[in-house]
Amino acid sequence: MNWEVLRDHWHGRMSLIARISGHSQQICGLAWSPGGQLLASGGNDNLCCLFDVQTIIGRTRRGPTTRQHLLDNRIQAASQRDVRTGSPRDLTSENELGEGVRALGPECAMHFWSHQAAVKAIAFCPWSDRLIATGGGSNDKCIHFFRTSTGSALATISVDAQVTSLIWSTTRREIAATFGYAHPEHPYRIAIFSWPECSRVAAIPWDGQLRALYAVAYPGGIRGAGDSGNALRTSDGSIVVAASDETVKFYDLWPAERKDRDVQENMLGFGKGAEVIR
Repeated sequence: MNWEVLRDHWHGRMSLIARISGHSQQICGLAWSPGGQLLASGGNDNLCCLFDVQTIIGRTRRGPTTRQHLLDNRIQAASQRDVRTGSPRDLTSENELGEGVRALGPECAMHFWSHQAAVKAIAFCPWSDRLIATGGGSNDKCIHFFRTSTGSALATISVDAQVTSLIWSTTRREIAATFGYAHPEHPYRIAIFSWPECSRVAAIPWDGQLRALYAVAYPGGIRGAGDSGNALRTSDGSIVVAASDETVKFYDLWPAERKDRDVQENMLGFGKGAEVIR
């Protein structure tokens, strides 16, 4: 049974088990780490917050545990009206949230990362659970890399554009970014960068004033079904990009054999090395 069938034939139910008030403005980005231990949120308050699922769910780790197992246990506890509370300062009244729902404030975050604009693009590295990338909006125009364990900043790539999404390769040490408004203006709306060199590997120009609004990875790819599970794949599949012209575009960014690592070598306003700040 493929993942589309599993998704569309789920007969479970949803229960509110926790609420985090970690931002002062609207939340515009969310991402789970590959193993499910960490949750990152980005907001219009120019912050990216990192949370530990153990804190959110309110369970003590006892050996290897999956995120789904933790959530299942928490949902079961909520359905049985098993009220689990944190410290009084973290909780609102049960009349507001309902019995058994944890309410957490910003102090429960592991780390806060400040940007110069809203943070919509967030991506955990699939082959290193200690690495996360974030992208800032129009006043930031950078891709930032952080260490999840310590919160330390590792590198920043200036891309001269609003970063709307980030997707790590599962087969190469590379990350793809999509761009909205660019300043100074350049035509490139998709680019790939190597890690840890932070060098530009490829870039794709779009015609006119089109913007890439958001992108997701499609493991199945254009030519066939992808592998299941969390293991590293032999192929990355495709990425699917929502564009400002009301279309959805599919790209194979990481084919099995990429002949030219220096696609679009001669670019104006978007250099091969970009601007890397460490």
